[in-house]
Amino acid sequence: MLKRIIKSYDYPLIIAVCLLCLFGLVMVYSSSMVLAATKFSNPTFFFDRQKFSLILGFLGFLATMAFPYKAYSYTKLLIAMALFSIGMLVIVYTFGHTANNAQSWLMLGTRGIQPSEFSKLSVIIYLAAVYAKKQSYIDQFDKAVMPPILFTLIICGFVAIQPDIGTAFIIGMIAVTIILCSGMGGKTLTKLALLAMIGIGISSPIIMMQYDKVFTEERMSRFHGFIDPFETEEDAGYQLVNSYIALGSGGFTGLGLGQSVQKFGYLPEAHTDFIMAVIAEELGVVGVLFVLLLLLFIILRGFMIARKCEDPFGSLLAIGISSMLAIQAFINLGGLTGIIPITGVTLPFISYGGSSLILLLLSMGILVNVSMFVNYHDNYSQKTKEKVQYTEPRFASKYSSH
Repeated sequence: MLKRIIKSYDYPLIIAVCLLCLFGLVMVYSSSMVLAATKFSNPTFFFDRQKFSLILGFLGFLATMAFPYKAYSYTKLLIAMALFSIGMLVIVYTFGHTANNAQSWLMLGTRGIQPSEFSKLSVIIYLAAVYAKKQSYIDQFDKAVMPPILFTLIICGFVAIQPDIGTAFIIGMIAVTIILCSGMGGKTLTKLALLAMIGIGISSPIIMMQYDKVFTEERMSRFHGFIDPFETEEDAGYQLVNSYIALGSGGFTGLGLGQSVQKFGYLPEAHTDFIMAVIAEELGVVGVLFVLLLLLFIILRGFMIARKCEDPFGSLLAIGISSMLAIQAFINLGGLTGIIPITGVTLPFISYGGSSLILLLLSMGILVNVSMFVNYHDNYSQKTKEKVQYTEPRFASKYSSH
């Protein structure tokens, strides 16, 4: 049985995740060495921290890869996880550390963790488990539809007031994806859409009353830089213009690993939000395609696992994790290419960020575990079927001769 389990693991998915993480570690060092040497007199400062997070994340990856995913749907564990997620966000709101104008961090000595990142996974697990359990009455608003949505709104609310609008938006979009795939009927989804429109209509006057707090000068500058970056290239459009320069100067093969010019203070956040611009500058189209193809492979693999999984909980888990990767990658790449305003969202597995990397590796471990159960079931069922097909003709021929 152990051999069957080991053979059932999704090794192409595991290899793809490991390649992205290792590549990301190299690029964090390359993109941050100048800033680290200037600010901390240690060119490996960010690299060392990312390496530490990668080791922790990989241990978590191995643990969740081996832990049966169905156990996450146990009621007591589910309630404990939901309360813990909300509790951590309350603590952050009360005692959190502020960085980059957002009170999103809890400090553990010299290191910080970002609970809002882990809230993404708690929302995925909670929504997947609840909607999977309530398939027989999935269209009943009071018993099935609304409880998970209320939990999601609470999480999004606490994240948004940090303020971390980008993460709150990602959590909301993940929830929408799971809801659309949960099996709800068209009438129920229409009712939810109408409720959402009513909610937006009611909240709009409240938001406008708090205009100065919601639409801060920093947030509005991102929109101005997005609309016309070259008109405001000395101010709001500075980051996007330098991203364009980095993206365009690499050519097909790039300037060479470590040879980026933009990371010498020209491109802010080169090792986090705009790391793909440095990859394009140093490794060209080849490096960009390497990252994009691996990300695309992991995302599509996740959706294929969801489609093959006959267990509603496992299927919704795979959909939630895959959609999280897809949404986060789109927002990051859309920001640095000027398709959407810059939101400060990191590129999965590549950008500097310990909480994000650990969360992603924990999520990937769960996805690999779902895939293992799907493969194990398929392989075992197929072997059993072949055995029956092989023995039945012999049995029939033995008695047909009499």
